[in-house]
Amino acid sequence: MAEKAGGYAGEAVAVIGNGPVGQTTALLLARWGIPVVLLDVRPARSAVGSKAIVQQRDVLDVWESVGAGRHIAAEGLTWTRARTFYRNHELFCLEFRDPGRSTFPPFVNISQSRTEEILDERIAAEPLIKSRWATEVTGVSQHDAGVTLTCQAPDGVQTIRAPFVVACGGPRSDPLRAALGLRFPGRTFEDHFLICDIRTELPGWERERRFYFDPEWNPGRQVLIHPCPDSVFRIDWQVPPDFDLAREETNGGLDRRIRHVIGDRDYQLVWHSVYRFHARHVDRMRIERVLVAGDCAHLVSPFGARGLNSGVQDAENAAWKIAFVLNGWADDGLLESYHDERLAAAIENINVTSDTMDFLVPQSTESWSYRRNVLERAVDDPSARALVDSGRLAEPFWYVDSPLTTPNPERRFPGRPPRGQAPAIAPGVILPDVPIRIPGSARISRTREIARDGLLALTTNGVDVSEVSAVIGAATSAPFRVLPLADIDDGTLADVIEAKPGEVWLIRPDAHIAAAVVATPDILHAAVKRCLGSPVTIRT
Repeated sequence: MAEKAGGYAGEAVAVIGNGPVGQTTALLLARWGIPVVLLDVRPARSAVGSKAIVQQRDVLDVWESVGAGRHIAAEGLTWTRARTFYRNHELFCLEFRDPGRSTFPPFVNISQSRTEEILDERIAAEPLIKSRWATEVTGVSQHDAGVTLTCQAPDGVQTIRAPFVVACGGPRSDPLRAALGLRFPGRTFEDHFLICDIRTELPGWERERRFYFDPEWNPGRQVLIHPCPDSVFRIDWQVPPDFDLAREETNGGLDRRIRHVIGDRDYQLVWHSVYRFHARHVDRMRIERVLVAGDCAHLVSPFGARGLNSGVQDAENAAWKIAFVLNGWADDGLLESYHDERLAAAIENINVTSDTMDFLVPQSTESWSYRRNVLERAVDDPSARALVDSGRLAEPFWYVDSPLTTPNPERRFPGRPPRGQAPAIAPGVILPDVPIRIPGSARISRTREIARDGLLALTTNGVDVSEVSAVIGAATSAPFRVLPLADIDDGTLADVIEAKPGEVWLIRPDAHIAAAVVATPDILHAAVKRCLGSPVTIRT
């Protein structure tokens, strides 16, 4: 890694919301040497129910960069198959592919509350993070030097000054959104969903997600079943708008509903609740020096597990960009790309999950007829199964149209791949994770691990490494590393990305591919500047 000037010594960045997105933001900023004050209106952490349980492979990898990913994966329950049924017929089973050789499984299930506890342990060990509970942000004022927050705390009104603020206060952030002048348009789905965490034994169900359309024990609606650690299964039933949970508990309906799924076996009801789902996003994710993230910025239905997972990706995107600006490695223009990239991601997630909800809960007679026709055809017709939407599971957003991405006409992104498939490798896509060996070190590393230390340039045969280093060093004062693929890779990564002689692959600090360019100085210099939010025009 090239040694560069840095070492931020200014005021702490304020992070509003001490949930998993806020925790991740704080930990990632601290990893870059940025002090953080972490605020939450609640008096303390509350561990209630499973909430967001499905953690995707690339999110585990983000958490591993702050020392928590392997811990969360080890405690979580790994599953690799998603099965979808129509009544008594299995329509298809998805197996999730890894374009590289990641050390993490495609998904693990673990309660949000336990994830928060593990992240709390990392925060407690980090001197750069100060947590303040029972602190409500009641005012936001921005100025040239930063942001001033007015807060109501147990000992009275406080004023906090910060160079930047990341707002991760969750779905009930209406006052904060209003203070920032944000709109939060979208829709709320009328149907309700009953969620129960049940401890029982279901042999054969422990490592797979099951989705049932129109089962005889919930006719006309859906049931989703997820395995969790400690023999807990989470069951989600779609229920009518007039569903009354208290009445169901009193008249035995809830027990009957559970036994339709698990049969005549003992069980313990651990937690239950009823929800309605929303599809909303703010109109701006950057308001001058405030970045909005997680459920404060966007709400999606849980079918696809895109809520918390996308919030963590917001956190990583915000953290490295704020760190680069505060350390003087990039100018303020880099922050505008947070809005560009993460709003595009929010819209993508809302479109995907809303398509799922429209299939799950049709809003017209014609839509109901279409769904029934697709499901009945899918029993015997494989071509109809691609039309069955039981949720496209979480995946990283691909920054192929980002202002930070240098397009390559020979490596065009072909579009969204089929469910369960990895995307074609192109600029904007996240770098596949493979084991590598750094020259001079006996330790086996990973591509994602070294990418997150700064900018990473991977060179192919025929490229002068010292010239690449000189070009990057002239373009930025940010930390960077230049490594020949042939020195670190056993051929796996080169094969996956289809590396060609004479190329430089420029990787961002969030492990997304910023560019794959021929190694000429002017083109590489322009790609580096573009990656850091300062595009330059070159003559071709």
